[in-house]
Amino acid sequence: MNNKISNLLNTVRCLRRCGPVLAPKYSATTRKHISWIGGHKDPLENVNFRKSFLNIFPSPRGSSLRFLSQKADVFSTGDEIQPEKSTEAMGSEQAPQSSLELKNLEDDSEGFKAKPLLDHNEQFFSSLRKCTCPSDVLDLASESAVSIKHYTNCLTTVWRLLKSLSEDQQRYEKQLIFEHPAFVKLCQHLLRDSRRMTRADLVFSLHAVVNLGVPQNTLLVQTLLRVCQEKLNQLDNRCISVLATTLAGLDKDKNVSALQAGLQLLAEQRIPSIGDIFILQNLMKCMGKDAPVFLKKKLEMAVLKEIDHLTYLNARRVFLGLVAMNYCSIPILNACSKKIQENIHDARFWHLILILEACHNLQYRNVKLFSTVADYVNSIVCILDKKQIILFLSAFEILGFQPSELMGVFAEKVTADSEFLDLKSLLIVLRVYSRLNYLPKGQHHLFFETLQSCLNKYLPQISNTELLKAVYSLCILGHLPHRALDQLLQKESYEGLLPSGDLYKEKKEMMLRCVKTCMELDSPSFTKPAFVPTENFSSLVSLNLRKAREALLELLGDENMFRQNVQLLAFLFVPVSAFCLGTTHPQGKLAMKKRHLNKLGYHVILVRFQEMTNEDAVEFLKGKIYSKNASPIL
Repeated sequence: MNNKISNLLNTVRCLRRCGPVLAPKYSATTRKHISWIGGHKDPLENVNFRKSFLNIFPSPRGSSLRFLSQKADVFSTGDEIQPEKSTEAMGSEQAPQSSLELKNLEDDSEGFKAKPLLDHNEQFFSSLRKCTCPSDVLDLASESAVSIKHYTNCLTTVWRLLKSLSEDQQRYEKQLIFEHPAFVKLCQHLLRDSRRMTRADLVFSLHAVVNLGVPQNTLLVQTLLRVCQEKLNQLDNRCISVLATTLAGLDKDKNVSALQAGLQLLAEQRIPSIGDIFILQNLMKCMGKDAPVFLKKKLEMAVLKEIDHLTYLNARRVFLGLVAMNYCSIPILNACSKKIQENIHDARFWHLILILEACHNLQYRNVKLFSTVADYVNSIVCILDKKQIILFLSAFEILGFQPSELMGVFAEKVTADSEFLDLKSLLIVLRVYSRLNYLPKGQHHLFFETLQSCLNKYLPQISNTELLKAVYSLCILGHLPHRALDQLLQKESYEGLLPSGDLYKEKKEMMLRCVKTCMELDSPSFTKPAFVPTENFSSLVSLNLRKAREALLELLGDENMFRQNVQLLAFLFVPVSAFCLGTTHPQGKLAMKKRHLNKLGYHVILVRFQEMTNEDAVEFLKGKIYSKNASPIL
């Protein structure tokens, strides 16, 4: 018996020295895993497997995937994160005793194998660092990748190189990636070896696969999501951050929901110990608006604890994280706003747009921040595209903030050359200037005529609703576009504006009432079609005055008992939101109402709502009513 064993070992040593290629050895676990995903010993040999990683799942009831594993200790409350075992360690635990004995007998040959393998790794990763486009990486993967570490690094490098390209280049490169045969092979390796990956490779691979555009309901993405569930407690804070970012961009399904629930429980335990704002803001995005309030407050306290280490980049990201949670934390927003103002010259165009949109979504109003952004945009207006300026003006309009200098500069650009204004841009410009009630100093007539000329150019193709919006905006500013009004008030256009069941019927009716009022008071000579209901306000006023005089004479018997043509005070009680943010400058609709009351003979005083007792309110109004120098705005 001993002689047979000795002969066997001598034979093995001989074969090793001769250097033949041995068939790959799989542990029992690996063989079982391969048969689960492909039904074959090696899925790469199966012709149909080339397409299987992109197979779309049937309905959730018919899916054969297991979701959250009952055996995986996902919701453990332990504080310690157990270090991951390497693939070699996992294999050694499951190897039979004879394999271990054979390994001990072959120790003398390990030194010869380790050095070539190390050299190959160094050469591979050196070549990977030199790749300049995704196709280069895939070519390298097809030629030299031999381990799961190679494949995962290739995948993440593909995504890193792709995201640095322009949108047009990305579309072209994505097509090349999905058509490249090495990409299919790479995805097959990920699917086969997903449980053997390190935790970092696992979450970064999922992140790359999702961002490259592999559909969420494919076998590959769903398998990676499920393995992340099983390894959730092993993830360190950095991996949790990457996973949170990935989940924030996925639609809800069973695997995503289960993973988010587990991540929420894990985050609840880990938040007090996380001192990295970058990780915290990623958790904000993942938790989302549906997160419980106590968890949002935990995240808020963790961010405030690290607020002194805030950078401009993190300040911008925290803004977006709060939007994702739909949680307005004034202390955090104030700190972020200060950091953004300090580093405004480092801000990119889209970053500033996103910050302004975040302020609107969170209902956060910071005049200093808005003024700083407006001044910075005005300082670089010469290098901005006109469409970019329009986006800034639109963002400010939504916030109710009037960047007067920027609006003046843009008005000059429009009067100088209006060819860049397409219909969409024209409607935005009209909306912005009318709502913020801005009239360019010294050139508003030329500005209005330029806008009216642009509008006339689009009359043959404009819809009834768009025409109403354009006319309404110009009327708010006190300018009546006659050609556009003629088209709007044609019977077909007028009646087609208010179809039955229109969700915006009430808003359109309000806009039409404003247009008709402007026609009566701002341009009485304008000829209205017979089918449009109108009232002659001037004749009504004179008729009422005559009737009132006759009644008073009959009652009092003497003209000296009453006075005529006495100017009356008209008080308009309006909310603060009716004024441009941080000013007493009325917005468009309020300015129109004040203008019309003035034309009817009233001295208009605007009163902003204030919190005061009835006694204080009486004294306040008494002082304004009987004061000779009453301010038009209280």
